[in-house]
Amino acid sequence: MIRILFVCHGNICRSPMAEYITKYLAKENGIDDRLYITSKATSSEEIGNDIYPPIKKVLTKHNIPYERHSASKIVKQDLDNYDLIIGMDTYNIQNMTRILGPSDKIHKLCEYSNTSIDVDDPWYTRDFEQCYGEIYAHCKNLINVLCKRLALNK
Repeated sequence: MIRILFVCHGNICRSPMAEYITKYLAKENGIDDRLYITSKATSSEEIGNDIYPPIKKVLTKHNIPYERHSASKIVKQDLDNYDLIIGMDTYNIQNMTRILGPSDKIHKLCEYSNTSIDVDDPWYTRDFEQCYGEIYAHCKNLINVLCKRLALNK
């Protein structure tokens, strides 16, 4: 079982979007039973809050199922509990490293698309559709990497 934790600032936009897109793609690729996928925040601002409504709207539009969500914050122990801890932007990576300590488990989502471009926070850009497109593309590449890794571990 590969345990994946997606992380963004508040855990109400990008990280839950990545969580549910990846769950959808994992199921589509028949590896959902070999992955545990969830999401958290680097800040305490939104703790307990559900997915931001415009994010729900975009997920629904693209037929990506999601559940009731409750934002939570990463803690030091998450470093031991997850195999991959994936942030959305450089700022998230800095905060994740500050909270968790340096680790080769920490990655930026865009790495799976061989780029260094941040996934902009739609809370500020208000471009929820663009955010979805970027996250979907990166998560699809992540799933391809995981499928190869899991095939090697059979």
